[in-house]
Amino acid sequence: MGKPGCLEELFTGRHFDRDIIILCVRWYLRFKLNLRDLVEMMAERGLSLAHTTIMRWVRHYTPEFEKRWRRYALAVGRSWRVDQTYVKIRGEWCYLYRAVDRAERTVDFRLSARRDVAAAKAFFRKAINDHQHPPETITLDGYAASHRAAHEMKADGSLPADTKQRSSKYLNNLIEQDHRGVKQRIAVMLGFKQFRHAAITIAGIELMHPIRKG
Repeated sequence: MGKPGCLEELFTGRHFDRDIIILCVRWYLRFKLNLRDLVEMMAERGLSLAHTTIMRWVRHYTPEFEKRWRRYALAVGRSWRVDQTYVKIRGEWCYLYRAVDRAERTVDFRLSARRDVAAAKAFFRKAINDHQHPPETITLDGYAASHRAAHEMKADGSLPADTKQRSSKYLNNLIEQDHRGVKQRIAVMLGFKQFRHAAITIAGIELMHPIRKG
């Protein structure tokens, strides 16, 4: 997580030991546990915690953990499988754009309130900026907005003109299978009430996913 000095500063002023905080945040993001499960597990270890305390830890530390992880993340391949899945926030469906490479390494993700050309472009730009290089091949589902977004980005130079763009359900089985690990974790949560909090929590789940894959 970084140099010892920086680590100490990150947890300054907390009432609980940093190892307890990291453990609770990691277990919540990685395993199919709700907050009250974690409260009970900590109580068995002699620690009295409120479930809201753990939720605050998740919201506070997940962005920091994600930022530090990027220093050690492996480079991904340049053949991307791109797809969207659904997440319900405050009773409304939102869209989680995700991509993996041909070796099933997570390329990137982005939560969006809409599923349209603008949302697809925003996802592609985020993925390219995060990895400092564009894909050579993009395999998309049959949704027209994603194809249009890629075409328009090639036209304006955001994507190289020779980027291969294709649609293949067989090849996209890879990303559809990869959705499961994230969706199964989200399913046992009690639902998201705010978009920002959902985005933070999902970022943490996405962080644990490639770590679990090695």
